[in-house]
Amino acid sequence: MGFKCGIVGLPNVGKSTIFNALTSAGAEAANFPFCTKDPNVGMVNVPDSRMAQLVDSYSPQKEIPTVMQFVDIAGLVKGASKGEGLGNQFLSHIRETDAIMHVVRCFDNDDVSHVEGNVSPVRDAELIIAELIIRDLDSVESKLTKEKKLANSGNKDAKIRLAVFEKLAKSLGEETPAFAVEWEEEELEIVQELQLLTVKPMFYCANVSEDEVNIENDYVKELKKFAEKYHQEVLVFSGKIESEIAELEEDEKQAFLEEMGLKESGLIQVIRKGYEILGLQTYFTAGEKEVRAWTVAIGAKAPQAAGVIRILKPMVLGIWPRKKGW
Repeated sequence: MGFKCGIVGLPNVGKSTIFNALTSAGAEAANFPFCTKDPNVGMVNVPDSRMAQLVDSYSPQKEIPTVMQFVDIAGLVKGASKGEGLGNQFLSHIRETDAIMHVVRCFDNDDVSHVEGNVSPVRDAELIIAELIIRDLDSVESKLTKEKKLANSGNKDAKIRLAVFEKLAKSLGEETPAFAVEWEEEELEIVQELQLLTVKPMFYCANVSEDEVNIENDYVKELKKFAEKYHQEVLVFSGKIESEIAELEEDEKQAFLEEMGLKESGLIQVIRKGYEILGLQTYFTAGEKEVRAWTVAIGAKAPQAAGVIRILKPMVLGIWPRKKGW
């Protein structure tokens, strides 16, 4: 397994369209809110030219690429943290993911309704983050009472946790997500145990119209300026173009991208960004029986890597993605 990426956003921003394009899984997509109720899940092989080179060299009985999982989570709305629009159920699905791709609508189209009445990327992004913050604050406050009792009884570990929980409650209460807070390494370990929504690595997908994929429209500029505040990045691609790419044969895709003036597909952009923000790399094992790709953390020591790579003497061929030539 590579990683599990949750796709979130308001209704009608293009989440399901992009999910369909990235996974070719056929999730329902329509121009009205709450078309998606249960999360759609799609698995995608992580493309890597080195895998093909190893297969050519070893002619193995099996070839097993590493994969990543996309989860299309139903559209969130204002009040989701309090149950609006089945929000509690939707938010719980986010908790199960490793990283979050936040799709933001950056195109105008009178035929596609907007749940807030008009297109405003920053407002939409802030709305989603606010709902995640509220849910996290509820979680932290529920822990505070228990930790205070333990700390008052003299439990040293509880005193340490309590200090972290109080820091969290203060920042969340000031509408600052956990990923925007500076943490000491020991503090971060405690924060991660809480499985907070706003501690998950997040990046944005600016969904633009087909004719604006090669330009930075005003909506994209606004979103990028907003994302800089949290040191997050914005990927720009068109759900419509990605849908067209998904219908092509492999040997036709590159020609289509070049025709559109694009260097790579949205799928490649998303996989690269996910590996980057999660600190992941791919190792390879190769032999006559199988060629297999494994996903491990960058900098993992042999004991940790062995938990993933069950063959003790793997052929290591660098990391994915590489800056050039991958």
